[in-house]
Amino acid sequence: MEELLRLLADDAPGSELARAAGTNQAARDLALRIRAGMDASKKRETELSALVDVARELASARDPGRVLDTIVHRARTLIGTDVAYLTLYDAAQGDTFMRATDGSVSAAFQQLRLPLGAGLGGLVAKTHKPYWTADYPGDQRFKHTSRIDSAVGEEGLVAILGTPLLVDGAFVGVLFASNRTRRPFSREEVSLLGSLATLAAVTLVQVRAAAETAAALDQLSAAHAGVEHAAAAHDRFAEIVLSGGDVDAIAAALAELLAVWVVLVDATGNELARAGQVDPQPLAAAGKGRPMPWAESPASGRLTRTGDCWVVAATAKGERLGALVIGGVDELSGADQRIVERAAVVTALVLLFRRQAAEQSRRAQADILADTLSGTADPRALADRFRLLGKKELPKQVVVAVCRGDHSGVLARLTAPLEERLALVGPYAGDLVLLIADSDTVRVAQELTEVARRTGVTIAVTGPAAWGSEVITRHREAARLVATMLRLGRTRQAATPDDLGLAGLVGAAQVDVATHVNHVLGAVIEYDAQRGTDLIGTLRAYFAAGQSPTRAAEALHVHPNTVQQRLDRVTVLLGQGWLTPDHALNVQVALHLLATLPTG
Repeated sequence: MEELLRLLADDAPGSELARAAGTNQAARDLALRIRAGMDASKKRETELSALVDVARELASARDPGRVLDTIVHRARTLIGTDVAYLTLYDAAQGDTFMRATDGSVSAAFQQLRLPLGAGLGGLVAKTHKPYWTADYPGDQRFKHTSRIDSAVGEEGLVAILGTPLLVDGAFVGVLFASNRTRRPFSREEVSLLGSLATLAAVTLVQVRAAAETAAALDQLSAAHAGVEHAAAAHDRFAEIVLSGGDVDAIAAALAELLAVWVVLVDATGNELARAGQVDPQPLAAAGKGRPMPWAESPASGRLTRTGDCWVVAATAKGERLGALVIGGVDELSGADQRIVERAAVVTALVLLFRRQAAEQSRRAQADILADTLSGTADPRALADRFRLLGKKELPKQVVVAVCRGDHSGVLARLTAPLEERLALVGPYAGDLVLLIADSDTVRVAQELTEVARRTGVTIAVTGPAAWGSEVITRHREAARLVATMLRLGRTRQAATPDDLGLAGLVGAAQVDVATHVNHVLGAVIEYDAQRGTDLIGTLRAYFAAGQSPTRAAEALHVHPNTVQQRLDRVTVLLGQGWLTPDHALNVQVALHLLATLPTG
């Protein structure tokens, strides 16, 4: 058995494992299953790495043609087939047409159009589901036509795998991988091509949108060819969009081009960006039941005069994403009004891109978080996956916060400093879990206190923890702690195990006695150290005497008034509630724990 384990660790081939197992059939079968699992894991890791490379390559592509060529080339390489090709959906004719190929030699095949429902590709386009076959010419599941069969035959294709390109449920096209000899496709290969198709569809739509934006800006320039600042607006907006600029850059460009001030708000009126010398009066004059300026902008995207402001809605797909409020100018020429409206279109596209990117980032974060907390994350790949989120590096330690309740508004309430330190966030086991790059659990709990109060959630904070088993342990501790808080009625607040006193100690996976004692009695201990008093001794005598100042005075050989004065000082240091039953119990436990700590 030791020899088998050594060979497994050395990545030995299956033949070596079988030899080492000898006549032990059970050991040989187990070793081979482990070897197969390791091989499958390595293969999946290689495929994921390849998909990351594809995502990077697609992200750098600006030309739609180059994107399509990259997609089919990568599909052919990843699946290992003779040919890969891609068809796009033509809504006007209700079919798909060949748009890009890699490895194809037939001119007729490269010009093929596939009606919905016809052939394998037409069935994928009609049902929006993947289909594959090891022998297309002889497979009667598909509706064969003479034109399709002739083109497929001229290309010499036999085995075909096709998967749909979908974005938000919208059909874009079909991605294929094909072989000129009979070949079955595994479900892993189908899944891999589907993952590539997902990346390809999102990238293709985004590149198309950027191209459409550039085309829209070209139309703006042509419509106002004689207006110098219209041409300048075209160049500025095109540069912002194609370079990945954000809405603050659009607002700044618009303010500079038209010599106005600009405020961009989202659909709920929250400010997203501002530029120029903003006059607050028009924005603050919403009293007496009058709506704010942006609420009066029509959803059509046409510029409207509202009081001293000009307002235009930023809409995409019929949804109002925000509004541009323009001021500081009495009149806008027709050309200038068209520039503002075009800026609103560009703003809507950028806001839409931002939302899609945020959704993708949240999904990616949730996947990494789930892998981390379930213990399935590969420590070697975790740092690379973390950097793909746009974060610099994996923090050495994190504080774990578990939010229980309706946590839909938690992220919107995070303060900027806390949001900047947020390493990972996402839903897990019905809770919202935050991993925060920090080593100070108390500070994080204090920062989350207002979030809990405003959103109504209950938040348990534990840590700090290193990545791996420590994070898993701390998360489980936080889950137990938040359940304890709810049972104790400690809702709408954020707390650490120390904040719950004895209840927190019982639920903790491990206890830092010195930290807990300092959390409960630190102010009293520090007071004694600075002034040479013995309030700690007075507290011990007080509780030993059954909380009787008179009997405590006798034990200490002092006047009862002296004991009362010392207790009053403790009240100043610990707060008015320290003698309530729960708090008093926590103080007594801390006194007992203090006695176990080394002195000096």
